[in-house]
Amino acid sequence: MTEQRELAGTGVTPFVGLGTAYWLETSVELGPPPDPDDVDADAERDRFERTRDAVREALERERDATADRVGDEEGDIFDAHAAFLMDPQITDGVTAAVGDGLPATHAVRETFDEHVEQFEGLEGPMADRADDLRDVRDRLLRRLLADEADTGDAATGGTAAAEELASSIPEGAVVLADRLTPSETAAFDPDRIAGIATSTGSETSHAAIITRALGIPAVVGVGDVLRTVSDGAPVVVDGDRGVVVPDPDDETRARAAADRSVDPIPEPVSTSDGRSIEVAANVAGREDVERAAAMGADGIGLFRTEFLFFDRDEPPGEDEQFRTYRDALETVSGRVIVRTLDVGGDKPLPYRQDGTERNPFLGSRGIRLSLADQSDLFETQLRALLRAAATPSGDDLAVMFPMIATVEELDAARERLHAIAADLTAAGVDNAVPELGVMIETPAAAFVADELAARLDFLSLGTNDLTQYVMAADRENERVADLQDPLSPPVLRAIARTVRAGHEGDAWVGMCGELAGDPAVTELLVGLGLDELSASPIAVPAVKRRVRDLDASAAAALADRVLDAATRDEVRARYADDSR
Repeated sequence: MTEQRELAGTGVTPFVGLGTAYWLETSVELGPPPDPDDVDADAERDRFERTRDAVREALERERDATADRVGDEEGDIFDAHAAFLMDPQITDGVTAAVGDGLPATHAVRETFDEHVEQFEGLEGPMADRADDLRDVRDRLLRRLLADEADTGDAATGGTAAAEELASSIPEGAVVLADRLTPSETAAFDPDRIAGIATSTGSETSHAAIITRALGIPAVVGVGDVLRTVSDGAPVVVDGDRGVVVPDPDDETRARAAADRSVDPIPEPVSTSDGRSIEVAANVAGREDVERAAAMGADGIGLFRTEFLFFDRDEPPGEDEQFRTYRDALETVSGRVIVRTLDVGGDKPLPYRQDGTERNPFLGSRGIRLSLADQSDLFETQLRALLRAAATPSGDDLAVMFPMIATVEELDAARERLHAIAADLTAAGVDNAVPELGVMIETPAAAFVADELAARLDFLSLGTNDLTQYVMAADRENERVADLQDPLSPPVLRAIARTVRAGHEGDAWVGMCGELAGDPAVTELLVGLGLDELSASPIAVPAVKRRVRDLDASAAAALADRVLDAATRDEVRARYADDSR
């Protein structure tokens, strides 16, 4: 009997998939460049600039579409791609190459490949940026080639090409590729794809982040040996163990079929020693709410209301918002935490003229914009929420204010809410004041968490922004991407401080950042004392399953040891040693 082969890589998700191997070839091929004397440099420069502008518009559309479908953080990845696209070093390089006699296509290839090589020579997450550059490069090339062929397909540069690729994949396939770009990954339908395995890549790449958010079983960095897997062969992708098993035996097939980690766990879960942990879902629309319910979420830990406000010419009215919040309350069992409008800065509304800010992440956004708003946007939303809280399911409603940095901001928001409640009551409109909380996503909020907790019912950690602000590292700046690590000691200590302050103030503390959806760190988060974890709907079953396997006392001891670590490497080493 031949022993079963296992191809080792890096697991991206904790899920296991069984399907049929399907090799996806995604490279964009160019022929040899023409004679420089035959190249009209002025025309080629114009063609490049038109194409660059069109790709930038496509990236903006794709950012919004990905944010709606997967999440805000994943949508932000396409802002980083736009930054590459408009980087003067790259655009000047393309222009210079055209001046040297290359057509736009070959100038793009030559210039981008020089930068790809620079990133490939780096270590850690910076090396992953090479895949982002390839993604932007191929968008430009596809659109330029479509232009040459005069296909009239204006969208071929990105979304349409990725969607066409995705639609060509047979249902139930395990997608094999040398590498995948974020746009290709974002087009995958997790209900049709059984798994993903790639020769290259790491768990910190943007494609991996999107894969994880979609909940697709995936293993990356398998190496050239992945090419030994034939098209059409049965394959198991074990994202939990980080292995690919071609031609699995009956036992492995049965185990893969049984270990369908997306199977929902509808009931609340506790650790083995009896500590209850609420596992909720992050949502951005009705479809997400229904998926959260189907995945057995204990509630909604983050209801992003931005989806109501984008892609329209005017803001939603009070009644439309009221119906949306009421419907969410009726669809999901358990608490529904609605975040008030979190726009401004990097997320401008199309019907507001707020002007451009030099550093939007440090500018007028979240609660800052809401409190300064003179257009009734914030108050309309609060009226709708107060009315929803008075419906039959309204006891489960909670309202959360984003981007709080000071106690004064919280006091002003609460004062506004209570004044509106009084107005509604005076007008004879049913209303109720729900549970109130804030997002802890700035160091300032973490430092005054005790004062905030004394005024609130709950605190919720937004780890993506908290990491950005604690580490002073712009999420969209690829040059400091290495610092965007929520397992950095300063970030972990900010989390621990917030949890302690919240509990001392009798507020419960949750987490709704990407970190909360990673079962690999669930033990650490439970050990830090979090009461609630809110993740993408597809990740809810795996997090619940992990909670059930934990001992809360042992997790707390582990967290204490990890918090003593001085470096990220020490954090990971201690966590790996202790969680074995």
